[in-house]
Amino acid sequence: MSSSPTDCSDSLAQHRVWGLLSASARQDLLTQSEVLDLHAGDRLAHAGQWRAHLWLILQGRVDLDDPELARTHTLLSGEFFGAGVTPWTLQQSCHVTCTQDTRLLQVPEACLKALLAREPALTPFLPIPLDGRQPGAPATATAPSNDTNLLSMRLQDLIKHPPITLPPQASVLEVARTMRERGVSSVMLVEQGHLFGLVTDRDLRNQVVAEGLDLSRPAADIATLAPLTLDQRSPAFEALLLMTRHNIHHVPIMDGHRIAGMVTATDLTQQQSTSAVYLAGDIHQQNRLDGLVAISQRVKALQQNLSAAHTSAYNTGHVITTITDALTSRLIHLAEAELGPPPVDYVWVAAGSQGRCEQTAKSDQDNCMVLHDAYDPAQHGDYFKALARRVCDGLAACGYIHCPGEMMAMTDQWRQPLHVWRQYFEKWTHTPDPKALMLVTVFFDLRAVHGQHALLHSLRSEVLAQTPKQSLFLAHVVNNAQKQRPPLNLFGQISLIRGGEHAGTVDLKHQAIAPIVDLGRIYALAAGLHEVNTSDRIEQAAQMGELSEQGSRDLRDALEFVSSQRITHQTQRMQQGLEPDNYLHLQELSNFERGHLRDAFSVIQSLQNVLGQRYQSGRF
Repeated sequence: MSSSPTDCSDSLAQHRVWGLLSASARQDLLTQSEVLDLHAGDRLAHAGQWRAHLWLILQGRVDLDDPELARTHTLLSGEFFGAGVTPWTLQQSCHVTCTQDTRLLQVPEACLKALLAREPALTPFLPIPLDGRQPGAPATATAPSNDTNLLSMRLQDLIKHPPITLPPQASVLEVARTMRERGVSSVMLVEQGHLFGLVTDRDLRNQVVAEGLDLSRPAADIATLAPLTLDQRSPAFEALLLMTRHNIHHVPIMDGHRIAGMVTATDLTQQQSTSAVYLAGDIHQQNRLDGLVAISQRVKALQQNLSAAHTSAYNTGHVITTITDALTSRLIHLAEAELGPPPVDYVWVAAGSQGRCEQTAKSDQDNCMVLHDAYDPAQHGDYFKALARRVCDGLAACGYIHCPGEMMAMTDQWRQPLHVWRQYFEKWTHTPDPKALMLVTVFFDLRAVHGQHALLHSLRSEVLAQTPKQSLFLAHVVNNAQKQRPPLNLFGQISLIRGGEHAGTVDLKHQAIAPIVDLGRIYALAAGLHEVNTSDRIEQAAQMGELSEQGSRDLRDALEFVSSQRITHQTQRMQQGLEPDNYLHLQELSNFERGHLRDAFSVIQSLQNVLGQRYQSGRF
């Protein structure tokens, strides 16, 4: 049902975006808008009808469901959707459903465009396309955009032409002529309908021209075999991440087992969304530490851009972490160039927030090395000690300070062969003393960055096959996690730090994010999950029955909200010329946001209590 919007003025005044408007501008907005009061279970029309408006959630909660992507995005009071600001490109099949009694403010897109023209302060917060398109029509590929466009597009939307393929037996000359005639920079090699390999212009330049290779040789000789691919229904943002992590510029796009086409870095460039890709590309071109140090200074600006574009905390963490991965890999390459090739196989492993892909511009380093069991300390020890020292010191020079607890690969204890790591984990899980429980918070969040990934995969597979059976270990981990509680007092209100340098603030990292990370880790250990990212762990844990679907969604929403507030807080400090930190003054939040923060803390506390009760009742 509809009602008058006049009683919404106070809510708009306290909102983080609409509060930027003058009182008269807010009144004009309300005059042209409509308020809808809906009940739990009510559904708005399909995307093609509701995308002609911007919808502000004044009260309640809605789910945006895309059955084609099998994906749901939950929005809470104070958030908005529609008119170009949806989390991803929503097809005609998408539904908007109220999961609670909800009050919505419906703002026509035409009104919003006029408002943006009058009130430029809103522009960074509302990326509404001002390109003259009809209301509700999709933005064109050439519309102004930012990194969030890669979240709101599928890869199939970036494919420009059918796949260009040749058989593996085709000659190098035939590949080069095909590229010239078709005006492309790559050709896929296909055999019996299956992707066999990929030849790019870089392969022709580096392997054929530079080496004087016979042009009659088969293209398979210079191809990248079994290249990395993505599904056409994946968000285009995943191509950015893949290119950044692996320093590649071409990604074949698949429709099941069928080749759908190719997406290149140039395609992303045309979306004006490749700042992270080019940052990683610059990293891989550096041959000196000082060059890497200079590039690392741009990470803060990258986070500010992502924050201004309202990129989710989940995706911001992945982007920032891929830059750390790229710096780490390049430092390893430089060290190996100086020291020579490694005498035995190894894998460089990220731990902590880097391992979980949850870094921000304010991060230290946690890492380790797993060496092949052929490692001999007498013969190989000096090499790997020097390698680890160069990389860890290089990361410190790039702004990733040495871990205060020395949990780094340059510490001898954390640079060991596979069989020693097996002993470590066996000891930690069978004798969970306080030190072991502290180490669990770091070394159960491991992800391979460089080297022989199979070494880490073997270790984690063995460990995670056992943890669901180790009830005493799990009980100790749960009990240890109960010590870090969200800052709520007996009356359910937010409790601030009382004394010291950060008095009057909330420590978002240790009082809010860390407890959620602990919960995600516990669910993963209890179910033997291989996921490392906290949100992914929580989502998968619900599918395994470790917590309810509702509990999983609530906890992921809480993590996203708290992490987003942390990123916003850090970004504001950087814009003021200050170092980013994790200490939030509640005055930085609107009343809406304070309410959400309190709700997030309540969700954490509730699920901590559930785990505590399960432990006490012996269900572990």
